[in-house]
Amino acid sequence: MPDTRIEELCVDKGMKMTEQRRVIARVLSTAEDHPDVEEVHRRASDLDPRISIATVYRTVRLWEEANILERHDFGDGRSRYEEVTEEHHDHLIDVKSGKVVEFQNEEIEALQEKIAARHGMKLVGHRLELYGVPLHDGVSDGEDG
Repeated sequence: MPDTRIEELCVDKGMKMTEQRRVIARVLSTAEDHPDVEEVHRRASDLDPRISIATVYRTVRLWEEANILERHDFGDGRSRYEEVTEEHHDHLIDVKSGKVVEFQNEEIEALQEKIAARHGMKLVGHRLELYGVPLHDGVSDGEDG
């Protein structure tokens, strides 16, 4: 029985699952951020020191081509990865720290549908990335959010 959703998708697609791929799948499945290959390698190496960076590069490329992973370029020159899910979300990127916040907003989704319809189209997909900087640079003004 596969340990992770990524591993399950690989098995469903008939991919060979080596022990190193299982470790990489575990790292990506448990990631709460959007790690780049170097970070995936660092985390995977903590679990299995024999995993090379070349193996991680080959594996994420293979899984991206198989639509198991989604690659993002958040403007920092690094390709970052996350598991493809059925649940749609958009991204808000802090350009100072690189932190990525996933969010969903029904108003934005509805507006995108209206814009497509206004141009005679039905929306079949989109990717929204918002880039920002902290309002208060870590200094609290006593208000939340």
